[in-house]
Amino acid sequence: MELPGLGEHCSERACKRLDFLPLKCDACGEIFCKDHIRYDDHRCSSAYKKNVQVPVCPLCNAPIPVQKGEIPDIVVGAHMDKDCKYNPAQQKQRIFTNKCLKPGCKRKEMMKVVCEQCGGNFCIKHRHPLDHDCRGSSHPTFKA
Repeated sequence: MELPGLGEHCSERACKRLDFLPLKCDACGEIFCKDHIRYDDHRCSSAYKKNVQVPVCPLCNAPIPVQKGEIPDIVVGAHMDKDCKYNPAQQKQRIFTNKCLKPGCKRKEMMKVVCEQCGGNFCIKHRHPLDHDCRGSSHPTFKA
């Protein structure tokens, strides 16, 4: 004896299995079997409504707030067109730009290391007046 009034058929076109414990998708509202209930399994077109992930801009790496019901791709695209702080020239900016003035030294430092006596910019190795043969002070410097 068959019970035709029990259960429901899976909404997935390729499946259509009669399931006695059908599951309802909370995004699109359709009925699916246990094999097709996940958003990816039935290619749910409304999955973005339930997606709670915060998208990140691929250019400036800033998190982009998305309101419930909005499509993240469209919101991120709008951010890239209007609010994005991405600066392509910033990628090429060099960090170590302060070249040592000691003859023969090719080192560069991130921050300026200025000699108090001569006012020259030197690397960490040549920062002391005795290390760069400082000629800026009126009183002689002696090695300890």
